[in-house]
Amino acid sequence: MAQGTVIHVAPKQPTYAVCVLGTNTHLEVHSSAPQGCTSFGISASPGVVVDVAHGPPVKKTPTGSSKWPLDPGLEVSLRMTAVSCSKGDQKVQISYYGPKTSPVQALLYITGVEISLSADITRTGKEKPTKARKDQRTWTWGPQGQGAILLVNCDKDNRKSSTMDCADDKVLDREELQDMSLVTLNTKTPRDFFTKHQLVLHVAKSEMDKVRVFQAHRKKQSSEYKVILGPQQPSHLLKVPGGQHSTEFYMEGLAFPDASFPGLISLTVSLLDTSKPELPKALVFQDSVAFRVAPWIMTPNTQPAKEVYVCSISENEDFVASLSALAKKAKCKLTICPLEENMEDQWMQDEIEIGYIQAPHKTLPVVFDSPRNRGLKEFPIKHLLGPDFGYVTRGPQTGDISSLDSFGNLEVSPPVTVGKKKYPLGRILIGDSSFPSTKSEEMHQALQDFLTAQQVQAPVRLCSDWLAVGHVDEFLSFVPVHKKGFRLLLASPRACYKLFQEQLKEGHGEALLFKGVKKTKQQNIKDILSNKKLREQNSYVESCIDWNREVLKRELGLTERDIVDIPQLFKLHSQPSGTLKAEAFFPNMVNMLVLGKYLGIPKPFGPIINGRCCLEEKVRSLLEPLGLHCTFIDDFYTYHLRHGEVHCGTNVRREPFSFKWWHMVP
Repeated sequence: MAQGTVIHVAPKQPTYAVCVLGTNTHLEVHSSAPQGCTSFGISASPGVVVDVAHGPPVKKTPTGSSKWPLDPGLEVSLRMTAVSCSKGDQKVQISYYGPKTSPVQALLYITGVEISLSADITRTGKEKPTKARKDQRTWTWGPQGQGAILLVNCDKDNRKSSTMDCADDKVLDREELQDMSLVTLNTKTPRDFFTKHQLVLHVAKSEMDKVRVFQAHRKKQSSEYKVILGPQQPSHLLKVPGGQHSTEFYMEGLAFPDASFPGLISLTVSLLDTSKPELPKALVFQDSVAFRVAPWIMTPNTQPAKEVYVCSISENEDFVASLSALAKKAKCKLTICPLEENMEDQWMQDEIEIGYIQAPHKTLPVVFDSPRNRGLKEFPIKHLLGPDFGYVTRGPQTGDISSLDSFGNLEVSPPVTVGKKKYPLGRILIGDSSFPSTKSEEMHQALQDFLTAQQVQAPVRLCSDWLAVGHVDEFLSFVPVHKKGFRLLLASPRACYKLFQEQLKEGHGEALLFKGVKKTKQQNIKDILSNKKLREQNSYVESCIDWNREVLKRELGLTERDIVDIPQLFKLHSQPSGTLKAEAFFPNMVNMLVLGKYLGIPKPFGPIINGRCCLEEKVRSLLEPLGLHCTFIDDFYTYHLRHGEVHCGTNVRREPFSFKWWHMVP
């Protein structure tokens, strides 16, 4: 609720005060009482409502007015019901009584004014903000919550600009205003009111570098927008005429929530009394609106795909052609980053993650740029950042970067419920070390802080440093299905050995893995099953995946029925650090591209039995009954041998959730 001041009256001399409509103003009557007085009465003009917080009056005087005892705990408050036409045109009279004294009067002359900030605190998305409400100074979550929302203006509406819109202090056209939040200051006062009063608009100094406020100046055929608050500008003296007036402000966010910024910003207007030049300005009234900066939100595989991204590199023409055919089936746009712009860096998944930000009036995709900064470094800035496509990055831009900082190590689950706790936007999944050591790696703290600070997709840490590349997308994926909404796919050496054992029993022990693949040693099922070292290595890998399996079941509220085991073998290789890390033994089928019901799965080149790859047939038998369509894509030479697969080499922009993030309770 907006806050007014306290009014002290003085007997035998008039007091003048300002009361703002919509506020309760405390009237102090006890400390002003003349000596010997034990009770008081009070009367007021029709435009003033007086409330006395006490029991019923002691008695009534013959004229009908009420008397109350002068009790220190008694509270008197005033409310205005109309704006004054002139200064002091509303009157309150306090009469003090005592058993041995004559009645003494104190007169209060009140000027009633309207001063209020209004914004879209009910989150309707309407252009004109909601009228001020008593609790707009607080921001609350949930479907019944309220509070205004602010977007970080991180797109680039003018393609010729060299930077994001939030990095400059200009509004080039009305289109850019759609990325901002409208706030209106409504004032209604006597004509001469602002000759002795001032209005100041301000934000906290700790918040001034997180927001920028433009004031609209209307002209006959156009409008101008001048920066009045922002970095190094925490307050601004407003020039407001007397009478009835409305002033529009447009707010843009400059920073996402992070470790040192919870995302909350309060915009406040203060009314100051300047009637006594020899004294400092006195604070009379304040009104505030609370805003929360919209979080960056990831989209899981279960969200419909809108656009697929892939790189064109040397000798991956067939891969791109297969991907193009898959995107066409899924009715997705395909964007190809040419060789001269990716500089032979094909790992599109590692460079970026495409999410979105949302306010009731606007939703726009935002690319999160990883700090890996290899050949694709310029792609998100040159090709994605633009009108209604935002950009954000975190982490050091040079040095001190590990493989775990690439975004193949950043995934998100579909919506889940864990016990009584709902995660309607899913939970972020990141890979971490099993325990810290001098040789262990983990995602950079700046990235972790950013992801945690968004609040709406509480991160889950998985163990991934047993992998050579160390990314969670090497052992898990999610696919959409009708009943539960999704299935979790996990790479499983156990399932692969079981499949090969079955094939051996059926007399297919001589069937070859990698048949037809050039420059690759072919191995038959019998030799793979008898390779004790390989089996021991996969037993270790299985234990690592099982650990994550239990974490995922616990943190995502899953059961075994929600999990599909995808047959996969791994092998351990010595790393420069001297430790052994796991790599896929054959193309890693769980590292797939999910476009609705269409799946682009790495072609495993498994043993051919009865004219068909037994690994492909097994995966089809697991996924196609769920309504999914499996397409196996050859990525062997250009991706698999370079320690990645289909998912690593692609990226997807997906539809935002229909669920509004502000309706959840983190």
